[in-house]
Amino acid sequence: MVLEGVAELPLHEGRVPAYLLRRMKTLGSLIARYIVEARGPRELLIRLSDPFWFQAFNNVIGMDWDSSGSTTVVLYVLKSAFPASSLRDEGITVLGGKGRDAVNVDKEIRLVSDVVDAERLILASKLAAKVDSVALQDGYALYIHGLLASGDGDLLVIQQGMNLSTRTARRYHLRGEGLRLLAAEEDPHTGVACNRLSPALNLVDARSSSSRRAVLDIVTSTPPNTLIEEVYQVNRSLKRLPPITIYVTGSRSAEASAGGIVEKASKCPSFYRPVTDVKRVARIAEKIKEHAPREFKELLLIEGVGPETVRALVLVADLIYGYEPSFKDPTTHPLDPFLYAYAHGGKDGVPYRIKAGQVDKTIEFFAEVVDGLRAGNREKEVLLRNLSRFAARIKRTIDA
Repeated sequence: MVLEGVAELPLHEGRVPAYLLRRMKTLGSLIARYIVEARGPRELLIRLSDPFWFQAFNNVIGMDWDSSGSTTVVLYVLKSAFPASSLRDEGITVLGGKGRDAVNVDKEIRLVSDVVDAERLILASKLAAKVDSVALQDGYALYIHGLLASGDGDLLVIQQGMNLSTRTARRYHLRGEGLRLLAAEEDPHTGVACNRLSPALNLVDARSSSSRRAVLDIVTSTPPNTLIEEVYQVNRSLKRLPPITIYVTGSRSAEASAGGIVEKASKCPSFYRPVTDVKRVARIAEKIKEHAPREFKELLLIEGVGPETVRALVLVADLIYGYEPSFKDPTTHPLDPFLYAYAHGGKDGVPYRIKAGQVDKTIEFFAEVVDGLRAGNREKEVLLRNLSRFAARIKRTIDA
């Protein structure tokens, strides 16, 4: 599995006006179809897996340059261009989306089971959701889940989470080729774009490898009753209470180790807090024991294994056995494709209000490019490529 990036965007209110949404659908569909016609479905998935390119695409079609609604709009535009049936005709489809569409992605996948391995896509979809909500606990609850798939087996998962306390949304891009998406035992981040940093439980980071192995050893070798006793012991430590054994042995030596909890808690407060529903963890521990997972992805995919259960297991591995996980925020660089908002303006009037006439001219140009490609005429495509190279040279000059 390769997680290509993460983007964090502020929550915006309001809807896209009908005149603009109609143009967004047309222009976005034409740009996407041009890439598919000229370079193939894989090229489009590769580009959309880059959060910077994704946001630039959003800006070019006229959506607010920094809005959380960017993900919803772009997936809607692409899904209108490539519905489930297009996988048979054009070798690419876009499934899922926001809210109910995200929940029904499994049903949509089964609509194309005659073209692709539906069970593999469903497994990949579920694992992607578990990675960004359970293996990575960064304070963002997922509410958008889109899946793009090609007839060649390539796929891209784009999902978004919301943090209500900071009123920001974070977008995750996961791209897979062949069976590569079906792994969670290595660091999948190759590029993360975000403007807000904070410590997070990051079990897909390389520095969590010992913690992952310890969790697997614990759930397979420790009786569930013993494991729950250890969870209660962890809770006492997190509440700054001495171990229960102090009342049996009379020894206070264990209190010294409890003093280190304060220092640990400063690393990631959202992780170092008591487990709230120990009874639920106990029920899930029994189920985990029955499944006896051998790989971390198998543990994640067990029904009922959620953030609190995994956090409880990692706390035991850390505070009882000494295997501390990584708290590295996955961000590697900030996201700012504002330059592309100058193409046609933005819905919110930044950098200027949408110029519908200019959007129509761009639509007319790309329609001619796509029609020309299908007819074997590549004149306008050559013009577009030359323009792209010229723009790249200008950008390099400015950057220098």
